[in-house]
Amino acid sequence: MSAPGRSAPPTLALVNVSKSFGAVRALQGVTLELHAGEVHALAGENGAGKSTVVKTFAGVHRPDAGEVRVDGAAVSFGGPADAQAAGVAVIYQEPTLFPDLSVAENIFMGRQPRAAAGRIDRKAMHAETAKLFERLGVALDPQQPARGLSIADQQVVEIAKAISRDARVLIMDEPTAALTGQEVARLFTVTRTLREQGCAILFISHRLEEIFEICQRVTTLRDGTYIGTEPIDGLTPDDLVRRMVGRDLDALYPKQDVAPGEVALKVSRLTREGTFADVSFEVRRGEIVALAGLVGAGRSEVARAIFGVDRWDAGSVEVAGKALPAGSPTAAMSAGLALVPEDRRQQGLVMDMSIERNMGLTQLRTLRKATGRAGLISRKVERDRAADWALKLQLKYARLSDVVGVLSGGNQQKVVLAKWLATEPDVLIVDEPTRGIDVGTKAEVHRLLSELAAQDLAVLMISSDLPEVIGMADRVLVMHEGRITAEIGRADATEENVMAAATGRADNGKAA
Repeated sequence: MSAPGRSAPPTLALVNVSKSFGAVRALQGVTLELHAGEVHALAGENGAGKSTVVKTFAGVHRPDAGEVRVDGAAVSFGGPADAQAAGVAVIYQEPTLFPDLSVAENIFMGRQPRAAAGRIDRKAMHAETAKLFERLGVALDPQQPARGLSIADQQVVEIAKAISRDARVLIMDEPTAALTGQEVARLFTVTRTLREQGCAILFISHRLEEIFEICQRVTTLRDGTYIGTEPIDGLTPDDLVRRMVGRDLDALYPKQDVAPGEVALKVSRLTREGTFADVSFEVRRGEIVALAGLVGAGRSEVARAIFGVDRWDAGSVEVAGKALPAGSPTAAMSAGLALVPEDRRQQGLVMDMSIERNMGLTQLRTLRKATGRAGLISRKVERDRAADWALKLQLKYARLSDVVGVLSGGNQQKVVLAKWLATEPDVLIVDEPTRGIDVGTKAEVHRLLSELAAQDLAVLMISSDLPEVIGMADRVLVMHEGRITAEIGRADATEENVMAAATGRADNGKAA
C-alpha cells in the first residue's frame, strides 16, 4: 500500500494532548496522527515524553487535556483493554511471554478455539498460528515452547498475537534495541508487510538510521513539547538531531588524540571453557580500546571474567603489573578496575533505591570514614558526594532522594557511571555504554569517555554500535566465536573490515 491520502481520518491520533504527573509536565500540546499504511516515527531524547505518548495510546494514562481519537472520533480509554478493543497493540523491546507454554498457546491465551465438547482445539489453534506466521512471512513452529526463543522471535510472536486480535495499530517501542543486524532486517521485512496490509505503525528508536530506513513521517518531541511532524524525504539526520535536542551537536564522537601511557590492563591467554579461549590484549593509560563483534561472540563474558564476576579456567589478568585472582570482584575493585555492565537495570542499579544511595554503593567504606562514626554513614555526606557527581555528569533529576527507577534510561546510565567513577579506577570497562539512550545523551557519554582517557584512564569499551566503535576507539579488537580474530588501528578501522573480522572473514588489520 502506498502512503495514505490525507482525506481519510487517521486511524489513531492524539490531538493537543497534555499530561502532568504532580509538578512534572510530561506532555504539552502534543498532536500525533497515525494513518493506515504508514510507519510513523516518534523521535526525542530520553525524557522527551515518548513513553507517556505510548501509554496514552495504550490506555494506561488518560490525558489531562486534549483528545485521543480513533477514526476521527474522540474516545476515552478506561484502561488497556479498551485500547486493545479499539485495535491498538504495543510491542515492547522485551516481550513478556509465558515461557512454559507453546508459541500458539501464547498467541491465543484466554481465547483458545474450542472443539464441540468444549475442549481446546489444538489442531485449529496450531493451524491459525501457522497462517499468522505465513502472513508475516516468517518460519516459526507453532508448537515450539516460548522458553529459549530469541528476543527477535518473541517479538514476532507478540506481533502475531496482535494481528490475531485484529489490531489496526502497532506501536513498536524500541523493538530493535537487543537485536542483531540480521534480526533487525527480518523485523523490518515484517513491518513493511504489515504496512502494505494497511496497519498504522508507530516506530520508536534511538537509532536514527533505522528511522530513515523504515519510516515515512516523523514527529519530534522535546521536553514534552510538540516540535513538529514532517516527511522523512528531504530530512537529514542532522536536521532531526537539531529538532530533538534544540541545538547542533558539535560532535557525536568527540575523541581526543592522547599519547598512550604505560600498560594498565594486561590479559594473557584468558580462557573459560565453552565461552571464550586464548584471549590476549593490553589496554594502556589514555587509550580507548573497543571490543567489537556480533552478539554471542563472548565480549561481555570476557569483561565479566576480567572483573571477577565469572571465574576463568586458564590465563591471567594483570592491573598495573599486579596479577588478579580469578573470580574476585573485590580484588578487582581494590586493584583499580571498574565495570559498567550491559544491563544497567538488572546488574548496574538497585531500581527501588534512591539516586544518591545507588551512587554510594561502591564507596561505603569511604563514606563511613568521611562520616567519622564507626559503622554509620552521614546522609549529608552521601548526598553531597552524589550532588557533585550529578553536576559533573549533567544528570537530570528532581531530587537525589527519588528512586533511580524514575529516571530516563540515559540518566540511569549516568548514575551507573557515577557509581563506578567515584571509586577513582585506573581501568574502566564499559559494556554497551550508549545502548537505549538518545543521541544527545550519547554525545555526552562519548565526551565523558574521551575526557577520562585524556586524564590517563584506560578504557575498555564493548559496543555493538559500529559507528561508535570506529568513532571512539584508538584500537579495535574484534571477537568471533570466543576468540579475537583481528586487531585494527583507528586509522584503518572501517565498518566493512570490522564486520569481516566479526564474521570470521578477517582480511584487514593485524591478525590476533
